[in-house]
Amino acid sequence: MAHILIADDDASIVASLRLFLKSEGFSISTASSPAEAIYFAKSKPIDLALVDLNYQADTTSGTEGVRLVEQLIEIDEQLPVVCMTGWASVEIAVNVMKAGAADFVQKPWENERLLSIIHTQLTLRSERKENQALSQENSELKEQLAAASGELIAESPSMKALLSQVKQIAPSDINILITGDNGTGKSLLANVIHQCSSRSNERLVSVNMGAISESLFESEMFGHVKGAFTDAKENRIGRVEMAEKGSLFMDEIGNIPLSQQAKLLRVLEEHAFERVGSSKTQQANIRVISATNADLSKMVEDKQFRQDLLYRLNTFVVHIPSLSERYEDILPLATQFISSAALRYQKDIPSLSEEAQGALLNYTWPGNIRELSHTIERATLLAADQIEVQHLMLPGVTGTEARHTKNMSESFDDTASLEEIERIVIEKRLMQCKGNALDAAKSLGMSRSAFYRRLDKYGI
Repeated sequence: MAHILIADDDASIVASLRLFLKSEGFSISTASSPAEAIYFAKSKPIDLALVDLNYQADTTSGTEGVRLVEQLIEIDEQLPVVCMTGWASVEIAVNVMKAGAADFVQKPWENERLLSIIHTQLTLRSERKENQALSQENSELKEQLAAASGELIAESPSMKALLSQVKQIAPSDINILITGDNGTGKSLLANVIHQCSSRSNERLVSVNMGAISESLFESEMFGHVKGAFTDAKENRIGRVEMAEKGSLFMDEIGNIPLSQQAKLLRVLEEHAFERVGSSKTQQANIRVISATNADLSKMVEDKQFRQDLLYRLNTFVVHIPSLSERYEDILPLATQFISSAALRYQKDIPSLSEEAQGALLNYTWPGNIRELSHTIERATLLAADQIEVQHLMLPGVTGTEARHTKNMSESFDDTASLEEIERIVIEKRLMQCKGNALDAAKSLGMSRSAFYRRLDKYGI
């Protein structure tokens, strides 16, 4: 029920408005003076104010009403204020609108029009509050992402879409499978998901499934009791128990031996397990996040991975694109890595020369973000004030190629956007390669799929 404040020194006007608006389902507070209206606005939530412009000082200027509008909006900048007066003029109307009034009604009013104005302003207020809440939510998400990852770069469309997915699924407890090539940041994303979840105050336990031998799988995952086997000299809790009430991140999930997959499946299906050597069943209150660079569906076909386990793991799949598909993120990531490396080595932060920027953008990055990070760390250590191409030490990238990139960029208008530059470069390279898309993609150091996505994006 929306709460409306009516401010007017005419008792008959107040009574009429109160009766009419209550019959329309509104909650009403009334004030006979600006001071009383200010008191109500400060002491209780008001959704809309319906105020007269003239009170004790005079009956025609509207000065008191204009000041009241300003004061009400100072209290709540989103409060819609609708002004009323029997002494309307263009000048008064202009003054109240300048003061921040949402609308203006002349007495005597038409009930239908007044009701329409009120509903419109309440709808707009609701939308503004919703937008503010969404903005706050996005801000909080970014803060959580920043806390989890230092700063997650997402300038590219693919990463923006990924963050949108994270925003939707992170607060839930559904199992998540993260896929992507080596070096794309799957462990980082798992940490981000945990930090944005309802379990963020609890532990995130990470385990590399490829590093656990088959003979020790049960002990590592579920723990053991003293005397369970020869070397079990004391009780030990496993990774599942360590993650209680928190999240369990299983990296390289495709490396679990087939013989052990059924034991993990039970944890996912029944949320139950036993320590090795114990008959006591324990409950597992955990959120499971897993990651792989393997094609698990193909492994299922080849009888190397249980289909029922895959269905439990992949309730929701998040795919991290390779760095070659995140063209817009390369330079921002490089800048972030430069700052981190400079801080680590206690150096002044060097800049990236234009030739070095061109080299970074033209390289294919088979090792993805991990390779970029190592490249930038090495270059930062070697460089003085500016990182040049030779500091990057990229395979197959020479200073001549980088200078060619610089010469091309210098032909663009200084006001051109990155997308405009990229489109022009792609069109020029296609012309140079006589329309052969594969040759053009190769010359730009891009994968075929990434190049075709650019062609589709720019309608080339």
